[in-house]
This record gives sequence, C-alpha cells and structure tokens, in this order.
Amino acid sequence: MNLYTTLQRLCAVPSVSGREEKIRAVLRERIEPLADEVRTDNLGNLIAVKKGSGVGKTVMLCAHMDEIGFLVTFLEDSGMIRIAPVGGIHFTATAFGSVISEKGVRGVLVPNAKTKAADYKADNFYIDIGAKNRKEAERKVAVGDFFVAEGGVRRLAGKRITGRPLDDRIGCAVLLAIAEELKAERLAGDVYYVFSVQEEVGCRGALPAAFGIQPDYSLCFDVTATGDTPDASVMACELGGGAAVKIKDSSVICHEEVVTRLCNLAEEKKIRYQREILTAGGTDTSSMQLAGGGSRAGALSIPCRYIHSGVETCDLGDAEACVALAAAFVKEL
Repeated sequence: MNLYTTLQRLCAVPSVSGREEKIRAVLRERIEPLADEVRTDNLGNLIAVKKGSGVGKTVMLCAHMDEIGFLVTFLEDSGMIRIAPVGGIHFTATAFGSVISEKGVRGVLVPNAKTKAADYKADNFYIDIGAKNRKEAERKVAVGDFFVAEGGVRRLAGKRITGRPLDDRIGCAVLLAIAEELKAERLAGDVYYVFSVQEEVGCRGALPAAFGIQPDYSLCFDVTATGDTPDASVMACELGGGAAVKIKDSSVICHEEVVTRLCNLAEEKKIRYQREILTAGGTDTSSMQLAGGGSRAGALSIPCRYIHSGVETCDLGDAEACVALAAAFVKEL
C-alpha cells in the first residue's frame, strides 16, 4: 500500500469529532477487502475483524478518524459566522486560514479587527464565507454546522510530508497498511481494526469499542510531538528516527510487557525505532487500557512537528516502521 496516496485520499475528507460519517465511509471501503467482518457501533466507531483460529490472543489495533474543528454558534446580521472550538484548536496557527464546512461551504477564519495575537481565542474569531448579510449566510450555514481547516498533504524533501489532518489520518493509513500486510496471514487470535470517533474531545470512542472487544492486547496509532525543532521542549523523538514506542504520556503508562516486546522485535527485525515519553497530551491508549477488565496496552506513534496546525509534518519512513513493527508484533502473538 502506498501510504502517501492513501493519505492524499484520507486528508481530503473533512470529518470533525462527532461528524465522522464521510471519513468512515472512505475507510470502510478500504478496510472491507482486508477483513472478515466490518461493522459500525452505536457511537460511530468503525470496527473490522480478521478472524484467527481461536487459540491465540485477541488484539485491538486503533487509530482515531476524527479531527479538530469549529462549531457554528451564531450568525451575525453582517453574515459573519461565530464559532466554538471542537478539540484543541491552536488559533495562532489557524488564523487567516481557509476553512470548509461539512456541506462543502468555503470560508476564511479571521480574528476581530483589533485583536492582538495574545488574545487569540474562540470568542475573538469568526468565519467569513463572503455572505452579504445574515439572510444570505443562512442559505448556506446553520447553527450546529461544523467547519474544519482545509485539508491536504504535500511532499517535502525526501520522505517528509506536510499538511493536515495528519493527526490522525496518518494513523488510519498505517492501520490500513497493517491490515493489508496481515491479510494473507493465518493467525491464532482475532485481530480487530478500530477507527475510533471523538478522540479529539476526550478519547471517547475507543473506550466503548474496547469494552465490547475485550482485547488481551491493544495498540494505538497516533502522532506524537518531537524535540527536533528550534527551542522545542526536550524530547527524545525526532522525524526519521523510526516508530516511536510509547512508554508514557500524561494519560497512560504503557504495559511493560508490550513495550519490551516491541523494542525487542524492532531490534531483532532491524526496524528503526525510538522510545517515546510525552509529558503533555494523551491518546486512545488510555481508553483501551482501562476498558472492561483492562488490556495490555501500548502505542506506536508517528513523530509529528507542528501538531494541530495546517502544516503538520511527518516522515513516511516512520509510518512504514510502525507498519512493519505492528505486523511483527501481531504475528508473534
């Protein structure tokens, strides 16, 4: 599977937290040929399963398919649209950018005229869709509609790519590639591929999915920060350093057995990897760890610069390493 081509398709589909229908349809089309069963649960998680022989461990592999965005809260008489954030919006990075609604309406996100950068927050921003007045705006937008920053992905030097929402469409692309890698394998246990909803607003989707699956082992695939840019916080992860084996973030301490297995496998298979400790931020790993009776949870992260901006930047080599290492992990179990 060509990860870049897959990402071009996935990043072109706007699907904010709570409105994942469009990206779920694309992912379902891609995962169905690679799984034995595919279903959508009550919350909206897309769950595919590759059946094993029934004598091995159950594994859940998860990446979230939602993205951050904006909720329309009010239409002014002037036709300007007021918004509230959905997820962790970096308004400095998003200001003066192009946005698109779930209905395909395009606009620009801008601050109030006299707002200083230090005061960039939701109350001081609006979306301009070019409407002359409220009546014209109401023909295209309603309170409760969602907007997102326009997506897309581009190549940089070497295997580096930039765009949005690489958080976490790159994790979804990795999950699809793992499913393709394992399609012809005869495995002892069932493997569940879960594309979760509402991760950006509290890791909500993965919890009921994991509760229903009750996996013995679980792996999360998401982006993580890096320490390789000027004045960045000290961190061992860098672009091009390989798959990031998560040890800890602010929401989870990964299972020691999983961390050890992943690191040993990487060294044995000569797969490039690095160890990740993220001091601020969390992923669906925490939800999978605590579901039901709990699972041995871990994560393989893709290092990413400028997270939650329009220029999220990753190295495809790191994503490829995640695919190779996760496939090896599942086969060993």
